[in-house]
Amino acid sequence: MNYTGSCLCGDVSFELNGEFESFYLCHCKHCQKDTGSAHASNLFSTTAKLIWRTGKSKITTYKLPKTKHVKSFCSSCGSAVPNIQMNNKLVVVPAGCLNEEISIKPTAHIFKASAASWEDNLDNVKSYDQLPE
Repeated sequence: MNYTGSCLCGDVSFELNGEFESFYLCHCKHCQKDTGSAHASNLFSTTAKLIWRTGKSKITTYKLPKTKHVKSFCSSCGSAVPNIQMNNKLVVVPAGCLNEEISIKPTAHIFKASAASWEDNLDNVKSYDQLPE
């Protein structure tokens, strides 16, 4: 399978050739901080090939000291973009940066013990198709 993706401003774009083996929704405190939300949504592949189309020089990668936590992002707009970890053996792709729909469904929620308290009972919260008036 071939996928394309980009950051919000479009400076960084990429192509990914291959399949994803897993899709985790991570609720750890590190992912909450670096996404500013309840969890990160990352796809993982040990076989896919990542090809940078544009903006590779605009990518900043941050590794949180003394952890395995890594985040790559566009230095212009701050959007999360893919990164390669584990000595080039693992491609990690933030699901929201892909241009195409993906068929894989989340494999699991991880680090649920760290989940934000405001995540409870979200099914009971009103929903809108766009910004409410």
